[in-house]
Amino acid sequence: MTEYKLGKLIIEGKTKKVYEILNEPTLCYIQSKDRITAGDGVKAHNLEGKGVISTATTSKVFQLLNEAGINTSFVKLDSSNKNAFIARKCEMVPIEWVTRRLATGSFLKRHSGVEEGYRFNPPLQETFYKDDANHDPQWSEEQIISANFKLNGVTIGKDEVDIMQRTTLTVFEILERTWATRDCSLIDMKIEFGVDTSGNIVVSDVIDSDSWRLWPSGDKRLMKDKQVYRNLSNVTKADLDVIKCNFEWVAAQLDHLILSPMSLVVILMGSPSDVEHCEKIASYAKKLGLIVELRVCSAHKSTLETLRILAEYEGSGKKAVLIAVAGRSNGLGPVLSGNTTFPVINCPPFKPENITQDIWSSINVPSGLGCTTVAYPESAALAAAQIHSLHDHMVWSKLRAKQLNNFITLKEADKKIQHKFLSVKV
Repeated sequence: MTEYKLGKLIIEGKTKKVYEILNEPTLCYIQSKDRITAGDGVKAHNLEGKGVISTATTSKVFQLLNEAGINTSFVKLDSSNKNAFIARKCEMVPIEWVTRRLATGSFLKRHSGVEEGYRFNPPLQETFYKDDANHDPQWSEEQIISANFKLNGVTIGKDEVDIMQRTTLTVFEILERTWATRDCSLIDMKIEFGVDTSGNIVVSDVIDSDSWRLWPSGDKRLMKDKQVYRNLSNVTKADLDVIKCNFEWVAAQLDHLILSPMSLVVILMGSPSDVEHCEKIASYAKKLGLIVELRVCSAHKSTLETLRILAEYEGSGKKAVLIAVAGRSNGLGPVLSGNTTFPVINCPPFKPENITQDIWSSINVPSGLGCTTVAYPESAALAAAQIHSLHDHMVWSKLRAKQLNNFITLKEADKKIQHKFLSVKV
């Protein structure tokens, strides 16, 4: 480590060690072991190279979540040590948060009569208290709240549990959607949370092949996760080689899942005087992971040029959503919509004194046209992102994370104003 000075061992678990960083007290150093365990550590074997594979998997998963907009503890890999990464130092919530899409494994043991493969819509969520001696008993929401955990100045109450529960579901849905692009089904998974030194609740610890069930093509027989190890009554060297190969496959697949922006939004303005309005749309769209191009054309004054520009994008082979920005008599959106199969969204740059006319001009279109109309730049960007999310899992993930963060912001604001009101009342 060249940037960080390693300090004392903070904690050591079955599969990892956590060290303090002397010159960055808000961070810690997490090192994975070449160790695989099951049954609360009763079953354990050395697996050469597992630490590197686990770290690679975890780092790629957390990078994907960070890119989507999920608040995690992951900071970056240690460039000098392939089985370690840097994370925000947290006090951990001693709860495992499990999300299930299909009924299998321990769920079937606890719920006799349910057929394997029963599909949960929405995904089922369960919580387990981390206690190896008692085999991680299942806890209810009420038990978690009643435990009154205090971590880095934060008491885990109803609001905090709601935030973790909603975040857990969002993380699962993002990773489920992501793995589906590789024809791989995420069956269930567990995550953990920590409270960092600033009092933020973040997804923490690790997410690797010990954390989930993955079935390529939805086929249990092809499973690539730790369940292969759990199922073995007698573990041979050949078995460990297969398990290692599976874990390497998972880490390699993740290289294909973090994509550069590929979904295009073309904002066509009827006049260069509309550029400020268009730049607002572009700003929102880029935050949602979209590629943005701005063009100037007038359906009234330069119809042929407008159609030429349209043909340029239709012939490019790119997936594009068009946003038409034109005020007064809006012919741009309808002309585009009448000559393309691309989705067209009208977003007129209205002024308060003429909003009625501008909006009416955009929505009162001839029959056979499918262009839609929104009034605000953010709405136009969100509508374009929702269209692209049907084929772009990173855009979908950003939208899902945005919904989560809106929920968290409102939760925190509600808690703050309640506290302020009670303080004044007292």
